Amino acid sequence: MKEENNPFAEDTDSLSYALRATGALQFPPVDLPELAVLPLRNTLLFPGVILPISVARPSSIRLLESLKSQKISYLAIVAQKNPQKDEVSLEDIYTTATLAKILKAQTMPDGHITLLIQGRHRIRLQEFTQVEPFMKARYVYAPEILPDETHQKGLLIALRENALRALELLPESPQEARTLLQNIQGLHFMTNFLANNLPMELPERQSLLEIDEIAVRAEKVLAQLQNQLNILEVTEDILNRVRSSLEKQQRDYILRQQIKAIQDELGESPEQSDISRYREAAKNKKWTAEAQKAFEREIARLERIPPFSPEYGVSTAYIEWLLELPWQVYSKDRFNITKARGILEKDHYGMEKVKKRVLEYLAVLKLRRDMRSPILCLYGPPGVGKTSLARSIAEALGRKYVRMSLGGLHDEAEIRGHRRTYIGAMPGRILQLLRRAGTSNPVFVLDEIDKIGRDLRGDPAYALLEVLDPEQNSTFQDHYLEIPYDLSHVLFIATANTLETIHPALRDRMEIIELSGYSVPEKVQIARRHLIPKVANEHGLPASRWHLPEDTVVHVIERYTRESGVRQLQRELAGLARWSALKIVENKTKTLTIPPEMVESILGAPKYEKEEYERGLRPGVGIGLAWTPYGGDVLYIETIAMPGEGKLTLSGQLGEVMKESATLAYNLIRSLGLSSPEWFKTHDIHVHIPAGAVPKDGPSAGVVLLAALASLITGNPLRPYLAMTGEITLRGRILPVGGIKEKILAAIRAGIREIALPLMNQKDVAEIPHELLEDITIHYFESIPPLLSYAVLDLQLPEPLQLTSLPSP
Repeated sequence: MKEENNPFAEDTDSLSYALRATGALQFPPVDLPELAVLPLRNTLLFPGVILPISVARPSSIRLLESLKSQKISYLAIVAQKNPQKDEVSLEDIYTTATLAKILKAQTMPDGHITLLIQGRHRIRLQEFTQVEPFMKARYVYAPEILPDETHQKGLLIALRENALRALELLPESPQEARTLLQNIQGLHFMTNFLANNLPMELPERQSLLEIDEIAVRAEKVLAQLQNQLNILEVTEDILNRVRSSLEKQQRDYILRQQIKAIQDELGESPEQSDISRYREAAKNKKWTAEAQKAFEREIARLERIPPFSPEYGVSTAYIEWLLELPWQVYSKDRFNITKARGILEKDHYGMEKVKKRVLEYLAVLKLRRDMRSPILCLYGPPGVGKTSLARSIAEALGRKYVRMSLGGLHDEAEIRGHRRTYIGAMPGRILQLLRRAGTSNPVFVLDEIDKIGRDLRGDPAYALLEVLDPEQNSTFQDHYLEIPYDLSHVLFIATANTLETIHPALRDRMEIIELSGYSVPEKVQIARRHLIPKVANEHGLPASRWHLPEDTVVHVIERYTRESGVRQLQRELAGLARWSALKIVENKTKTLTIPPEMVESILGAPKYEKEEYERGLRPGVGIGLAWTPYGGDVLYIETIAMPGEGKLTLSGQLGEVMKESATLAYNLIRSLGLSSPEWFKTHDIHVHIPAGAVPKDGPSAGVVLLAALASLITGNPLRPYLAMTGEITLRGRILPVGGIKEKILAAIRAGIREIALPLMNQKDVAEIPHELLEDITIHYFESIPPLLSYAVLDLQLPEPLQLTSLPSP
């Protein structure tokens, strides 16, 4: 039956022609001046391709009814730009379309019409002759350009092989698709067929239709096909790995079950062996009722867990931690007070307050065996022996020694542990170190407690509140164990360089014992008793062959170290020992003595000049005393006046507190009446504290700032060889300050002969050994007038001031 007489009849030759066409698809032209235009959503038709579609839009149904009534089987198939729009205008469709033939049409029960159409020619719509009730347009054919035969064959083979490979990777791909691909002989139809069926966005598919050269279109389709093939290969690889893993798990499960059956038959089950071993070890444990209950509960759980389950390892790890912790295991304390005192004296010089506290604890423990251990905090500058003293305390008590460094610790879980819900969870370092010690009453050093950090993982200081509270640490709960553990018998000793950065609540739980810096005589004794023998032993120098005179040690201390402790001194002595070892080996010298004059040739030029008092200080210059984490220091306060407008300038990298002290001293001086008010209005004052690169802060420079300003304004110099320290108030009082021992030691090193201190610091001076104070005179003041009268030479204070303005408290 002919097409024009039966427009909706199936054309059985159309597909076979497209399959066997080896060149361009050459369907006969259609003699129609205009075509009805059918817009499609998300669908595009290429020439030669047969496509089923469903038509439901009223305008499209009217279009098909019109074609049927006119016995026309051709129409223009065009893609709709926006698939969401129901009413389509001319601007909503592309102009490059496909002339298609309706091969079959069938009306469905719901009124929709199902069509089977085949693309015949590529056309371009030029002029729309009708818009309602459906669109009609004039058109022109858009011929396509084929490459040469060799290029066609190469592209055809590449497209076919990649398409067949993709079909192999697609799950449940029909055999008919493979047969269809193998039967396509022409590049034109192969390209259009793949372009119509590959997953692509509509604009990308439309751009392929608009390409005139078949070779270019085929290369783009090949690239898209290769991309899809890569995705399929990766998907296949993932599926194969998952399938292999599942098969391996199933195989392992079957093998384990077989092994288990064999072991059960022989009575050699490994999990039963583990459980028996755990129960046997538990018989010797002296643990609490909570620990016993947790052990039994976990053993019962372990018996129900398959040995190849990840939970089996988690459960066994928990049980092993329970068994390895030293529940109620205590080392025997050494109650020989004389021997304990001898150990402390042997290892450390001085530190009488700490030694006395340890011996007191030991004595009370001897009288009452169940006494809770104190929480000590050894506070002082670096290098004074805080950590090594804790080790000596452990030896004196006969206890195990463990140390935990808290410097830079940020995670609270380091203290309390992780909960068992986390992979790789384990107890905190408190319980880890107790397990390592093997006892529940070791000397536990919390080193650098002032350097604990904090971040989003929590603040370890809050976790330590429970550890260091004698009322709570008997029931310390680690997140991993989740049962109480008694820490009350642990002797915790914390070390710190400063108290300012320690949390107030944590500081309140500890007994603070200050370790001050060493004086030069003390350092000489420490070097003689401890450092020189230690350094000589480390470098293979017998004491009989290596000798350092006391003058040499003093020279090294004064010219090569500037510290409160002896850490740098030990390094410098090690330098002398290395040089001595070399000389003994080279020259085969039996004995070697190093006099002071040889030190510079061995250690190099002195690192520090000996601190000496500067004579002949002009008016306005005073000497203050400062405390630093590394010991005391001497500060020269310099002031100068110049014509100006009454401004006060401060320099020397001063902190806020020191700036406030300077402002306070300046205003007090103005109120004292030492000069006329006009003088302050016409003069600027500049206060400078040298070593401008070093930050300085604190209130203790108040008295020396006040005295220096009084000296500047009156023109009278300050008393020679006098240093001062103390905080001042607007009422004229002088308040106490800290670091007295370090400040006095710094004054002695600098050759200062007199020191002015607040009266309330007299108790601090009483704790300093008397031999250190033999060459220095200390004066105590509680108010400003007596201080100024003594410090500023020939100063005459106004009579009202001495009587009423600023009375002594």
